Amino acid sequence: MTDGMWDSFVAAASGMLSAHGPAVPAAVKSYAPGDYSVHFFLQLAVIILACRIVGWLGQKLLAQPQVVGEMIAGVILGPSLIGLLWPDMQLALFPKETKNVLYAGAQLGVALYMFMVGLKLRLDHFQTKARSAAAVSASGVIAPFLIAAAITPFLLKVPGLFAEGISQANATLFMGACIALTAFPMLARIINERGLADSGLGTLSLTAGAFDDAASWCVLAIVLATFGAGSGVAVLAIGGGVLYVGFLVFFGRRLLAPLGRMVEQDGEMSASVLAITLFLFCASAFFMDAIGIHGIFGGFILGVFMPRGLFVEELKKKVEPIAVVLLLPMFFTYSGLNTRMDMVNSPTLLLIALGILAASILAKFGACYAAARAMGEDNRTALGIGALMNSRGLMELIIINIGLQKGIIGPTLFSMLVLMAIVTTMMASPLFELVYGRQARASGELGAVPGKLAARNA
Repeated sequence: MTDGMWDSFVAAASGMLSAHGPAVPAAVKSYAPGDYSVHFFLQLAVIILACRIVGWLGQKLLAQPQVVGEMIAGVILGPSLIGLLWPDMQLALFPKETKNVLYAGAQLGVALYMFMVGLKLRLDHFQTKARSAAAVSASGVIAPFLIAAAITPFLLKVPGLFAEGISQANATLFMGACIALTAFPMLARIINERGLADSGLGTLSLTAGAFDDAASWCVLAIVLATFGAGSGVAVLAIGGGVLYVGFLVFFGRRLLAPLGRMVEQDGEMSASVLAITLFLFCASAFFMDAIGIHGIFGGFILGVFMPRGLFVEELKKKVEPIAVVLLLPMFFTYSGLNTRMDMVNSPTLLLIALGILAASILAKFGACYAAARAMGEDNRTALGIGALMNSRGLMELIIINIGLQKGIIGPTLFSMLVLMAIVTTMMASPLFELVYGRQARASGELGAVPGKLAARNA
């Protein structure tokens, strides 16, 4: 396709969309329900196509899981690339007025995905490596907050990175939470793909990652409370979360067990059982959202206490493909629409972005490696743990989206943190194979990575 043909296509597409898009100023444009649906279905078609293509290229060229390609595809569809090259078409395809619809779909996708992650979690793993996991987890939280305390005073001097009037304490806590996060869904997928599910390394990493993420979300609740929502928000979020988890610990398995028995008796999951399960998922996500934590933790926590066996297998067959292929890509695109790499447009800002990246790797990879060594793990295992814990992926995008939505950070810092999330996530699998996986497979400690499994969605 020649440049002239491409320009004609862009002009035609933009003109066709303008009947439903921002062809007139937002102040006078009125959106009817049909306008939203026109954009939504077209947006979804473009998102699915872009995510599958970029994900496939990532697998073939860079040996990266599908989720990394989808993270990059979201940035490509936003103002950082498509919006930079063809701004009219990008604005016509993703007008500001339709972003709330996309946001709702994105939250459904990410919460449902975390529900599926919770279904696969083995609680018995958390009892076998408690001491080492506690040390790695503590190091993976303390070091990031110390690094955040060191760099935040400088970041506050740069206009536009944080909200005006934010206190140094709040800014430090938010940066610490961002650096301390581990991509728990990504970590669980890598551990399964690399044959580590029953290994001490996999158990330790998964346990420490779960604790680190929980600590980061508790800190975020405190930041939201002291940033202007009132101290009651932190009390409600942390207290409500603890009570909800406690309720599920003591009563969840018993109350949910009949669902598993019904599936076992029928040999399949009926529409009624599926409806009850999805109702419970939505109610759990609503509760955690309502108390100020996030809907994804409602989905994840409920998934942990759901029946196992045939129930999980049936639910995976019915729900997981829709969650992963249709809904989750909306979250990556919504994040990409808020990412403005063109705002990192000076040597100073570029150095800051690289500094945040380097500090994040040092705080997470370095601290978790040192803690694992201190607890008696050999050098290769400690390096493998550090490589896995350094991945931030989906969880990072979630927390920085909340920070941007609540006005804690500006678009420039948001874009820097997106870059950090993508780079540390892309590092995880290759670095793990380099420092641990290849030698472990050569010595017979681990089996070969199944080809199809390694290329599956992350």
